[in-house]
Amino acid sequence: MASEKPVASGTGVGEADLAKAFQELAKGERAAAALESQLTSMEAKIEALLAQAEKEQEDLEKMKAQRSEAGGSGSKHDADGKDVDRRS
Repeated sequence: MASEKPVASGTGVGEADLAKAFQELAKGERAAAALESQLTSMEAKIEALLAQAEKEQEDLEKMKAQRSEAGGSGSKHDADGKDVDRRS
């Protein structure tokens, strides 16, 4: 007679393995949901930082444009803002 392999019954080892697999799957899904939540939060923070940086860049460019318009009268200033055309 050929040797027979034991077959797990419907209530035996097969169900225990299946239950454990479902528990691990649920645990993995919870971990994935938590990671997704963290990534969404980080994305929102990055977008806010980017918007702030863009606004500051625009403000800086406006200030440079205003200074160049105001400085177009022909007077030159040093780093301290003093008129370099005047002699002390």
